[in-house]
Amino acid sequence: MSFIADLHVHSKYSRATSQDMSPEGLWRAAQLKGIRVIATGDFTHPAWIKELKEKTEPGEPGLFSLKNKYRANDVPASCAAEVSFILSAEISCIYSKNGKTRKVHAVVLMPDFASAERLNASLAKIGNLHSDGRPILGLDAKELLRMTLDASPEGMFIPAHVWTPWFSVFGAMSGFDTMEECFEDLTPHIHAIETGLSSDPAMNWRLSKLDDLTLVSNSDAHSAAKLGREANIFDTDISYGAMIDAIKTKQGFGGTIEFFPEEGKYHYDGHRDCGVSLTPRETVRNNYLCPSCGKRVTVGVMHRVDKLADREEGFRPKDAPGYSSIIPLAEIIAETLQCGVNTKKVRAIHEKMLDDLGNEFSVLLKAEPRDIEAASTPAVAEAVTLMRAGKVRIAPGYDGEYGKIRIFERLEQGEPKGQIILL
Repeated sequence: MSFIADLHVHSKYSRATSQDMSPEGLWRAAQLKGIRVIATGDFTHPAWIKELKEKTEPGEPGLFSLKNKYRANDVPASCAAEVSFILSAEISCIYSKNGKTRKVHAVVLMPDFASAERLNASLAKIGNLHSDGRPILGLDAKELLRMTLDASPEGMFIPAHVWTPWFSVFGAMSGFDTMEECFEDLTPHIHAIETGLSSDPAMNWRLSKLDDLTLVSNSDAHSAAKLGREANIFDTDISYGAMIDAIKTKQGFGGTIEFFPEEGKYHYDGHRDCGVSLTPRETVRNNYLCPSCGKRVTVGVMHRVDKLADREEGFRPKDAPGYSSIIPLAEIIAETLQCGVNTKKVRAIHEKMLDDLGNEFSVLLKAEPRDIEAASTPAVAEAVTLMRAGKVRIAPGYDGEYGKIRIFERLEQGEPKGQIILL
């Protein structure tokens, strides 16, 4: 069967994370989004794994279900569905290798609590697991991969948001130029990479060395509202083993649901303090310096992809899974009403659409325009149609600043210096 999974989120025990990221909150929000399998996040944190063990029970093989006594009854009938949890964690490795400080993040998936606790016991000898749901450890990423496999041969290690400048395998500030440089003889155990919000599959297809890897996308959510901003489509049985096999072999992996990558906060190069955003070509022309203050700019994802790519834009590997780019429904409604995302007017229309049409992914990807119009307004129906066609205006993100995306509105006033509007 086909279902959607978000394999990278955070719990309420991670820094700058909402208290709604509880087992109950994840369970509820996943139904509203249309996510069938949701990551737990943060199984390395002692208090969180204790809470997970208390509030969940074994479900499908290798997955977990929320116990009935913790399930609220406030999910609209149109969205109500079973949700399964997959044990996950993000771990930050900061270390020195080949004469350079490296900062590499990884997503780790585990099939059971015993495996997760074995890994936790090993990690606790290296650093503090109590201070943050995403622990920061002085540990070589290769050694973390080895420890993951030692804890469970079924464990899955996925380099996280691989192009992010500061904390990733290929990041401009602290990364490597090849997977082999990072993982050496253990590289064959890397079966997938997480492309991150600032890149999409088309950008990654430009690197032939990534052809054998599955390109996964996840939300990295710190609040329930952000679940599923990126996600994966599986066409397999709902079980840990089936999902891991699909990632390893690409058989049963149906592609991804994506941010428009320009909306990611590191897509372009730039210097946020000066409001300067630059294309890779402009950065080179300025000798990597901010044209306003003269300081070095933060090199973004597009620039890094350009540097490492061995193919032209537009290349697509044979049999590569497809993807869909979306804008969150609340943002679409807010634009049509010309008001804030969190206003009562937006919430009212959003709730009615879910009541009438089902979960958010169904609305954004499947619902007929006439049905969307009946549940909302003609403008919302038109906006969803234009989004599906990729007809959007984006001022690309840069240096930690999210891009600004619009469907109807023009992006002219107050945009960063040097900003280019993409259609």
